[in-house]
Amino acid sequence: MDTAGKVIKCKAAVLWGPRQPFKIEEIEVAPPKAHEVRIKIVATGICRSDDHVLEGLMKDKKYPVILGHEGAGIVESIGDGVTNVKPGDKVIPLFLPYCGKCRGCAEPKSNFCYTSDIVKLTGLMSDNTSRFTCKGQVIYNHINTSTFTEYTVVDESSVVKIHDDAPLEKVCLIGCGFSTGYGSAVNLAKVEPGSTCAVFGLGGIGLSVIIGCKIAGASRIIAIDVNSKKFEKAKELGATECVNPKDYENPIHEVIMNMTDGGVHYSFECIGNTDIMVSILNRYRFYIDFTSVKWLKWVVSLQLLSCR
Repeated sequence: MDTAGKVIKCKAAVLWGPRQPFKIEEIEVAPPKAHEVRIKIVATGICRSDDHVLEGLMKDKKYPVILGHEGAGIVESIGDGVTNVKPGDKVIPLFLPYCGKCRGCAEPKSNFCYTSDIVKLTGLMSDNTSRFTCKGQVIYNHINTSTFTEYTVVDESSVVKIHDDAPLEKVCLIGCGFSTGYGSAVNLAKVEPGSTCAVFGLGGIGLSVIIGCKIAGASRIIAIDVNSKKFEKAKELGATECVNPKDYENPIHEVIMNMTDGGVHYSFECIGNTDIMVSILNRYRFYIDFTSVKWLKWVVSLQLLSCR
């Protein structure tokens, strides 16, 4: 393409600081360096994790920053040494990279590459520089991706080629929401055929959990949400029953217990509300000894980690 090797000026939603509104700014996106890929972003989703940064809940996050990690686009140009994609390829940026060399990538039970910026939060590329500038100021990257922009630059380990006929406005959700929900049901919980599942929260992750439970062969999938307008889509994707907690006087866990003659085999909390997790765990005090507060915090942390 004629923009290869050149700085691209484009529009991006820049967050200049926590609890500030996004501003659509003209930014400069530098060409990719060795083993980097510059992508024209065609579609992007919005994840609750982006909102955490907006609210300033990630204390080590650097601003100004371009958020977004749930996108899809087309490769505009590549740096030296890139072999996994080429200009014109449809791709999905990955907030969890795969270098294929570190201990995290070598461990079959893990998918946490050590090159990921999720924990370090440097907001920079591997050479400790940024490819974004605006008004002469450095703009930081968001967890290896930054998709709230017309163009972004990622490491070659943070991008995967997809089918040429893939609808980018739909597959962008695979970058986070769909894989989180579907993977929680199929890979983490390993839902078994004939089982009964409860899914709390029918956003993008919850609906993806429902798809995973259905594919895994669950016989009952109970969808729970305070917004009954979501029930039609939930049933379309595989929910067998839908429950609105507002329709009952008793706590929702008691409602589910009564519906299932004692409880479900698998329960998925897809809201991000730790009170619901604790409520469910408290209901099973008789069956599970979890008097240690440290153990409870570990369970909650594991649940959040598996969904992100």
